[in-house]
Amino acid sequence: MAFAGRWETETQEGYDAFCKVLGIPDDVIERGRDYKLITEVTQDGNDFTWTLLYPANAKVTNKFTIGKEADMETIGGKKFKATVQMEGGKISVTFPNYHHTSEISGGKLIETSKAGSVVLKRISKKI
Repeated sequence: MAFAGRWETETQEGYDAFCKVLGIPDDVIERGRDYKLITEVTQDGNDFTWTLLYPANAKVTNKFTIGKEADMETIGGKKFKATVQMEGGKISVTFPNYHHTSEISGGKLIETSKAGSVVLKRISKKI
């Protein structure tokens, strides 16, 4: 249940380069650069609801069970199927253009997204 709660971005590294690799327009990158992303997670055993709240009231909610294929969606609205895994307390999933991991370390939510050699690392605090 370590992931459960409401989290707010404290710091992020590699944001611009990661967004560019994904083809996000420069104006959208600019607007989102300093936004404090809110992540809401509910967890019931291996069942998760993971919601990301973006600027302009945009949000994405994905529901999944560890080890079972689930219907997922990107912030851009692309729907895909993926199986979320958990190993050593880290959640991992492969999105269409990148691989994402999440873990709790030192009471913080640490998220790492990797597209080729480009890495976005976001650290969030519980609020």
